[in-house]
Amino acid sequence: MGILNVTPDSFSDGGRYQDVDDAVARGLEMIKQGAAIIDIGGESTRPASDRISPQAEQLRIMHVVRALVEEGVTVSVDTLHAATARAAAEAGAAIINDVSGGCYDPDMAKTIADLDCLYVCQHWRTTPDLMDQAANYEDALSEVCRELLVQLQDLENAGVELDRVIVDPGLGFAKRSPHNWAMMAGVDTLASLGCPVLVGASRKRFLGDLVDGEHQATDRDTLTAVVSGFLALKGVWGTRVHDVVGSVQAIRAAQELLAAQSKETTR
Repeated sequence: MGILNVTPDSFSDGGRYQDVDDAVARGLEMIKQGAAIIDIGGESTRPASDRISPQAEQLRIMHVVRALVEEGVTVSVDTLHAATARAAAEAGAAIINDVSGGCYDPDMAKTIADLDCLYVCQHWRTTPDLMDQAANYEDALSEVCRELLVQLQDLENAGVELDRVIVDPGLGFAKRSPHNWAMMAGVDTLASLGCPVLVGASRKRFLGDLVDGEHQATDRDTLTAVVSGFLALKGVWGTRVHDVVGSVQAIRAAQELLAAQSKETTR
């Protein structure tokens, strides 16, 4: 899943793709590089980011959504807002990626129930401005799974079929570095919730902890690719990345390793 932020303030690439033509060109470039899905976001959810209205969000993203759908691209829209989710799905978006998992907008679950699209339910404890204070766990993996299960039950109670739902542990969202690594190591446990698993580690701060000295977010792309390869070995549904080329290569290597391992076990 290639990330396409059409925001002025995203932590890694804010401001780069605010022009519609530039954004569409970048989306098509990522498809050529091997992305299966383009995830379009019009509102930053980095820590301390400001919230915007659904109307402002739609002004940023909808021309890009329509243009990429017309090009035959499988489009995901990253939004907290039910109104944007509906507009995007009606324009042809195949996936709604809600980092709040239905917790931010009280109308989201019922809206998704009315739509015919996949839905990414991310683990969510609080809004971005309060995330750091909420990063307290006794057993991060168990608690995240338990809280995700509540979110899934709320979706089901609203009429959402869970076979349309993908779960995301929400790396960096009310989680410190050890919690993020625990989520990735425990993707098998996350999968036991009964839904496919999407993971977004790309360029996040906890990867920067492994880079020596001052660096740019793009300097975390090699580490992102390593994580993508590991997650492919673990059988996740998808990884959400900025640099498609590196992660595609890592995933291909993981697939070759799995194929070779399968041959060895059948001898």
